[in-house]
Amino acid sequence: PVANGFTADIKKVIEDYPNRFINLMGEVKTQHEQSTEYFCNFKINGAEEATVTRYSSKREAVVSWEAVMFTTDDFEQAKKKYKAFYTQLNNMAVTLGKSHFRLRGDYETPSDDNKFNSVLFGFDPTSADIKKVKVELLLQYKAPMDWQVKIMVYDREREDEERGKVEE
Repeated sequence: PVANGFTADIKKVIEDYPNRFINLMGEVKTQHEQSTEYFCNFKINGAEEATVTRYSSKREAVVSWEAVMFTTDDFEQAKKKYKAFYTQLNNMAVTLGKSHFRLRGDYETPSDDNKFNSVLFGFDPTSADIKKVKVELLLQYKAPMDWQVKIMVYDREREDEERGKVEE
């Protein structure tokens, strides 16, 4: 079934995070001054597309992985998919290095008045070596009339629990 394939694929992505997603990087998709976007060479079950982005940084390479899982002009359909992905991700077991974790996130019912809905998953138990890695599920409006469900795994530079201002 798709569900099991999907969670196995997402685990594989998260578990490659300590390698800075080097095993998932395919051909260069686009190059910008501050970052390079690569095609993900690993097919995520059900994904429309997936990319790995590497940002130029003075210190270590900052990376993010993103998959567009679903695109529709029907908000109710997008909301159902978003909830289904949340159900699969929440409490999912992941192994990073020699440690075992579970993803934990709080679900809030999305509203179509909100152009940006998201669940930020943390790792339970928390540990210093995974403090910077974040897994996020997004439901966002994409002009002119689409809703997209995305999953992201990325480095979080900020130590605090606040999120930056969201531009619409």
